[in-house]
Amino acid sequence: MSDTVVQGLIDGLRQLPGVGQKSAQRMAYHLLQHNRSGAIRLAQALLQAVDEVGHCERCHTFSRDRICSLCLDPTRDARLLCVVETPADLAALERTGSYRGLYFVLAGALSPLDGVGVRDIGFAPLLARATDGVVDEVVLATNFTAEGEVTAHVLSEQLRQRGLKVTRLARGVPVGSELEYVDLGTIAHALMDRR
Repeated sequence: MSDTVVQGLIDGLRQLPGVGQKSAQRMAYHLLQHNRSGAIRLAQALLQAVDEVGHCERCHTFSRDRICSLCLDPTRDARLLCVVETPADLAALERTGSYRGLYFVLAGALSPLDGVGVRDIGFAPLLARATDGVVDEVVLATNFTAEGEVTAHVLSEQLRQRGLKVTRLARGVPVGSELEYVDLGTIAHALMDRR
């Protein structure tokens, strides 16, 4: 009986990205053997989050309320709309403290090979939001993966056809890095995108 319960915990932990069988097993054993109070806190936090957190109706990030605090913040520049793939991407941009506009979370990226098309991510709501008469510029901050690049390209075309200014995050050599250790693709893009 307990083996089934422990295996259920391991299987549950394997649902996390990047967690395989061995890592899940280590986590489960650690929680049960050394940190039962931590296991209880984790279980309670997961239950509360699943029960109380949904998506903001305007930007689609995680929120306990219908409209998130970022969308309600009157100090944000509503003329700027930054498009990201996930709430984690939004959080990363917010941590920089350098962007004061609003956001839109697509909840994915186009991936024709995986069967993910424009109907599977937030294209239609984004186009409606971007053409609300308030937004002047859309900043495409999708990831620099093949899927993110395709998504940015398709979005750029759609948004420009609607008369919006569209910009893309710059890419290049990371701050503090030495050129000899930077991959060639990054150096090539940095040269093309130089200012």
